[in-house]
Amino acid sequence: MSARHAARPSSMRRRGVLVALLVAAVVVVGGVVVALEHRSASPGASAVTTTVAPTTTTTVPLAPLTGLPDPTGWAQHHPALTVKIENTPEALPQWGLDQADVVYEEIVNGGITRLAAVFNSHAPAKIGPIRSVRPTDAQIVDPLGGIFAFSGGAPYALAAIAASPVDQVQEATAGSAMYRDPTRVAPHNLFGVGSALFAFHGAPVPPRPLFSYRRASAAVGGAPAASVVVPFPSIYPVTWTWDPVHQGWDRTLFGQPVVTGTGVRVAPANVLVMWVTYVNGVGTFTSYANLQGSGPVALFTRGREVLGTWTHASPRAAIVYRTRTGSTLALTPGQTWVELLNAGASLQVRK
Repeated sequence: MSARHAARPSSMRRRGVLVALLVAAVVVVGGVVVALEHRSASPGASAVTTTVAPTTTTTVPLAPLTGLPDPTGWAQHHPALTVKIENTPEALPQWGLDQADVVYEEIVNGGITRLAAVFNSHAPAKIGPIRSVRPTDAQIVDPLGGIFAFSGGAPYALAAIAASPVDQVQEATAGSAMYRDPTRVAPHNLFGVGSALFAFHGAPVPPRPLFSYRRASAAVGGAPAASVVVPFPSIYPVTWTWDPVHQGWDRTLFGQPVVTGTGVRVAPANVLVMWVTYVNGVGTFTSYANLQGSGPVALFTRGREVLGTWTHASPRAAIVYRTRTGSTLALTPGQTWVELLNAGASLQVRK
């Protein structure tokens, strides 16, 4: 059996399919008619209202970083936990990515890419491999706050993250929240324990929403897209292929399906490509993405490509995404990967 089918379905994907079936529907529970309405079309929306005829109304909160129902309220009482994860061939398989709410993919030194995985809805037992901080990460976590877990870094990168509103967790200070896996070779063997990393937050304040989400009945718009190649440099181009059965974008890297250490195929509901300018740091070996200002964006969701723009007015504010006509760019509830692609690179989209 191939890894693609052995990994089906992921918990994140099942949640995405479930919400698609429930949202804007009428169901019968125990002989009682229950009407469901999804109310997360704007960043401020945070709940699904369930009306049980004739008089009972129950509000189910939505996870702020996925737009999915959070019936236990777990995401409402936890901050964002951002973990820096390695993305080289030596790092595979990676752990915990299927349970992240949002994952940012960025270019670092030498054209290598790394990930910043943001957790709020779940606390995986194993996350990693964890690697060092880069200046781009400070811009990613500025609107989120919460916790940032990493394995050290150069002085200029440490200075950047020190100015961000996050609780820093490094290997030297993590205690039992990080450990070295003896079955792997350093430096590709540092992992984190989700629940222990969450314990480093000072207060149970949830992150603000990063995206807006569409109603299940709303048209997606845009043009059909069966797959897209995001042309990161060197050996790091990523292919995303739409799976209409499981409603996710299958990730392929180094010519192989990306499957986590728990055997789950990485397949988010949304892939959001942001074209950004990479700036070479003065006196540094690395470059960083400038996430301030504005630029073009392409959203891949529900087998469609929707073009638009991103605007970031200030470091602590959330990035605003709009369509080319100026309306709010609405994502499908579920996991989102944000690809920080270098300006001028062209996507390869297969219809």
